[in-house]
Amino acid sequence: MVRHDGAGLLVAVDDGPPVRAMFGGAVEPAPVVGDWIVIDRFPNPVATLERDSLLRRRAAGSDAEQPLVANVDLVLIVCGLDRPVRLGRIQRTMTLANDAHAESLVVLTKADLVGPEVPAAAEVTVAEAHPDLRVVTLSARGGWGIDDLLDHVGRRTVALIGESGAGKSTLVNALVAEHVALEGVVRDGDSKGRHTTTSRQLHRLDTGGVLVDTPGIREVGIFADADAVAETFPDVEALAASCRFRDCAHDTEPGCAVLAAVQEGSLAEDRLRRWKALDAEAESSRLRSDPAAARSEARRMGRIGREAVRQKYGRRGPAR
Repeated sequence: MVRHDGAGLLVAVDDGPPVRAMFGGAVEPAPVVGDWIVIDRFPNPVATLERDSLLRRRAAGSDAEQPLVANVDLVLIVCGLDRPVRLGRIQRTMTLANDAHAESLVVLTKADLVGPEVPAAAEVTVAEAHPDLRVVTLSARGGWGIDDLLDHVGRRTVALIGESGAGKSTLVNALVAEHVALEGVVRDGDSKGRHTTTSRQLHRLDTGGVLVDTPGIREVGIFADADAVAETFPDVEALAASCRFRDCAHDTEPGCAVLAAVQEGSLAEDRLRRWKALDAEAESSRLRSDPAAARSEARRMGRIGREAVRQKYGRRGPAR
């Protein structure tokens, strides 16, 4: 499937141009861009084939899962150099990619609009996010850096993730070598852009790969598992494995290797805080998607609360 517009789908077929299909009966899972689907003669989708991966996030304004792109191999984290490059946003998007078992690559756009010190500082921020995270700095309008990025893309399926105004549409046009995406403008005051891309769409590349453009994401909500967070923070996870207690919360527990690393200066306190926040979001999404696990966690917290009351007031409990 190459495009999704509400109840309408644009589906690539073996022979001829893409065909427009409409949802008829319920299809599980509901197709998203990047899916291989089966259509009937009308044409309506009747089945979604098994996926290799699914890029997803927590839907804005709710706790629900929002599927973004199926069968993605590489996530391009697009950051415009005309605005601050935020460490937290890179880590969050990287966690979404890890959850989809996809590789991450940071693309620093609009390098022609700033001095050389700006991309140099941004590359330091990328290294703080993860030491092995690769970065490509380019100017889509100037045309330089595009070939380097295409070499990274190759024949893979890639998805662009970034906020509005980061230069994704201009980058898509440069990668496809054709004007296929509407380009917008950004405000001078805060470099914020308007949503010029309103739906996810797949484009074929001359390299043999495919590129999925996505609307700008203002908030990168996590809908991922704990393993995805662990891949984003491998240093913290390695330290946590050395804690005295397996259920260490890394707050005040004795023998906590994570806190010891913070105290000796080998682990930044801010990095620990970000890891805890994403780990808590991942656990929350797990409980939302698994009612049985949510009930089990509620019972566990209830036992902890009752035990705390008994320790404070004795077996009789508080006076009434």
